[in-house]
Amino acid sequence: MKYVRLVKKVIRGNIRCFADLVIGGYPPTKTKTLGKGPVGLDIGTSTLAVSSITQAGLWNLADQVQPLSREIRLLQRRMDRSKRSSNPENYHENGTIKKGQKTWSYSKSYQTLRSRLQECYRKQRVVRKQSHNQLSNLLVSLGHCFYIETMHFKALQKRKKDTEVSEKTGKMKRKKRFGKSIGHRAPAMLVQIVEQKVKRLGGMFVHVQTQTFKASQYCHQRRTYIKKPLSQRWHPFEDGSRVQRDLYSAFLLMNSNKAGTKPIQKRCQETYPLFKRNHDEAVGHILIQNKMILNSGILVNQ
Repeated sequence: MKYVRLVKKVIRGNIRCFADLVIGGYPPTKTKTLGKGPVGLDIGTSTLAVSSITQAGLWNLADQVQPLSREIRLLQRRMDRSKRSSNPENYHENGTIKKGQKTWSYSKSYQTLRSRLQECYRKQRVVRKQSHNQLSNLLVSLGHCFYIETMHFKALQKRKKDTEVSEKTGKMKRKKRFGKSIGHRAPAMLVQIVEQKVKRLGGMFVHVQTQTFKASQYCHQRRTYIKKPLSQRWHPFEDGSRVQRDLYSAFLLMNSNKAGTKPIQKRCQETYPLFKRNHDEAVGHILIQNKMILNSGILVNQ
């Protein structure tokens, strides 16, 4: 043992202290083993699409945090109303905050709501990390070489700087992007957990350059890039068949070359029939479960 550190946490409104024992060396090796074959991961702000030789899948990230996200949103609204009623002198008539130095007073009701909000955030962290660990354990069993596009989630969290006007309505477009969904579901955390587990077990984890690979635009049958809007969630082929866009991107990533610059055309042709079977099984499983996958284009009866 190297040293002991004291950690203070607030749990259910009570301050609790824990003693962390920091030990030197390496942790014991677990019995987990990697699967065989390449695996493509197409991660978004709320979902993850996976394609391997044995299985294809499409999941919502940290789906268990959704009820807590709703509770957090309602608490924040109640806190804002309480704050405005206690400090009316700090707001303009149109509801915006006045500039300059201000003095804020917080009622007992506001302090109780703030304590409840902190507890919701704590629960959300625990549930999110547990969900990511469970999904990562499934992923490492699918293959030994993982390919994923490089995503800059911090840039997706930021609001747009430019003010745009809608051509249809003539009103200002909203500047918000994906800050809330990324904050609740933490896709970057899942990527980090999977990468650590894969490398610890002796596998490969390759970050593919999005600008050169363009998985969402390439078509292996036409052998060309076709730009699609974000609203188009299915990739059509010339024979009339179609596949889910995110799953198809994961399939192309699975067949990436070693440099991670483009898919290998020959391997795509060889593995596509197997992928199509896995794809249809994954979509059919989603429809049987009647589970809504965010931004997937798979319609279920809710």
